[in-house]
Amino acid sequence: MRNAVGNYRWSICALVFFATTINYLDRAVISLLKSTLTAEMHWNDGDYANVEIAFKISYAIGLILAGRIIDKMGTPKGYAWATGLWSIAAVAHAFAKSVFGFGLARAALGITEAGNFPAAIKTVAEWFPKKERALATGIFNSGANIGAIIAPLTVPFIALHFGWQWAFIVTGLLGFIWLFFWITMYKSPDNHPKLSKEEYNYINSDIESVNELNNDVHVKKYSWMQLLGFKQTWAFAIGKLLTDPIWWFYLFWLPDFLESQYHVKGAAMAIPVAVVYTISTFGSVGGGWLPLQLIKHNWANFKARKTSMLLYAILVLPILFAQYLGSINMWLAVSVIGLAAAAHQAWSANIFTTVSDMFPKSTVGSVTGIGGMFGAIGGIFLSLFVQKNLFVHYRSIGQIEVAYYIMFLVCGLAYISAWLIMHFMVPTMSRIDEEL
Repeated sequence: MRNAVGNYRWSICALVFFATTINYLDRAVISLLKSTLTAEMHWNDGDYANVEIAFKISYAIGLILAGRIIDKMGTPKGYAWATGLWSIAAVAHAFAKSVFGFGLARAALGITEAGNFPAAIKTVAEWFPKKERALATGIFNSGANIGAIIAPLTVPFIALHFGWQWAFIVTGLLGFIWLFFWITMYKSPDNHPKLSKEEYNYINSDIESVNELNNDVHVKKYSWMQLLGFKQTWAFAIGKLLTDPIWWFYLFWLPDFLESQYHVKGAAMAIPVAVVYTISTFGSVGGGWLPLQLIKHNWANFKARKTSMLLYAILVLPILFAQYLGSINMWLAVSVIGLAAAAHQAWSANIFTTVSDMFPKSTVGSVTGIGGMFGAIGGIFLSLFVQKNLFVHYRSIGQIEVAYYIMFLVCGLAYISAWLIMHFMVPTMSRIDEEL
C-alpha cells in the first residue's frame, strides 16, 4: 500500500524527528555540564534540583498553554514559533552567571520547548492514518534518544576545547537550521503540492477523517473544562503523571549515576550514556511497530495498543536490580537501564497515540498538552520530594547508592501502576464522540 500511495508523509515525520532530536539535545546539555557548573558556580545537588524544577514548572505551564495555542494557531506556525523561541532560550544559558540566572534560562527553555510534543502529535494525527500513528510517533520520538546520544558525544568536547558557554550556543543554533527546512517543506496535507491524491486519500482513510472531509459531522470544539470532564483525558494524564518523570530522571541523573557510582567523568561518559540511548532508540521504533503488526492481524486498535503497553511495562521491571547488577559490573547496570529506557520509549509512542485514538483531531494538541502538563507536574514532585531531599541526604552521609536503589524501585513500578489505572479507566479506549 505504501508504495502505491506514496511516502511523502514520512518526509514530514523526518522533520518532526529532527525537531525532537534538537529539543532533547538542548535540554540534555546541562546534565553533562553538571560537574563543570558545580565547580564554577559552587552548586550542590539542591541547587541543581532547583534549576531543573524551574524547567519543569515552566514546562508544565507551557504544555497546558502550547496545546491550546497550537490547536488555534495551526501546526505550521505553532511549531515554527515554538522552535525559534526555545532555540533562543537554549543560547541564553551561555550568558547565565549564577544559579538564579540558570533558573531563568531553564524556565524560558521549559515554557518554549513545551510546544514540541503537542505540535508533533498533532502533525502525526494530520499526516497519518490511525494504524500508522504509533509507528510514526515512535520514529519521531526516537529523536529524544538521538539527541541524548549526540549530547555526550559533543558537549564535553565543545566544553573542553571552547568553554561550556559554547556548548549551549552551538546546540541552540541548530534549531534555526531546522526552521529553514520546516518553513520551506511543510504545508497542510490539504494543499501540499508534493502530496499525491492517492496518498492524501490514504492518510484520510479513517472513518473520522472521511466524515470530517465530507462535512458529514459537525467538528465540535471543546474547552479545557469540557476535556477534563472525560475519563479518557484523565487516563492519559495519569499515565503521563506516573511515567514521564522516569524518563526525566534518566535524562538528568544518568551522568551523575555513572560519575558517583563508577567515577566515570567527562568524555569517558559518552560511551555508556550513548549505549543507554542507542538501546532506547530500538524501543522507540519497535514500540510503534508491534501494535501495527497486531492491527494488521485483525486485532482491535485498543487491544493491540494495551497489549503492547503491558509488555513494555513488564520490560521495565529488571531495572529493580540495576543497583545489584551494577555492583558486579557497570555494564550490567547500563544494560538494564538501557532496556528500561527502551521500554519507556515504546510505552511513550503508544500512550501518545492513545490521544488520537480517543479524541478528534481538533483536540489532539490540547489533550496532549494537558497530559504533558501532568507529566511535568510528576517530574516536579519527583525532583522536589524525592531527588532533592533524598540525594542531598544520602550523599551527605556517603550512601548515595541507597538513593539510587530507591529511585530504581520507583522506576520499576511506575509503568505497571500506570497501565492498571489506564486499563480500568478506559477498558476499550472508546472515542469521546462515540459516547456523546
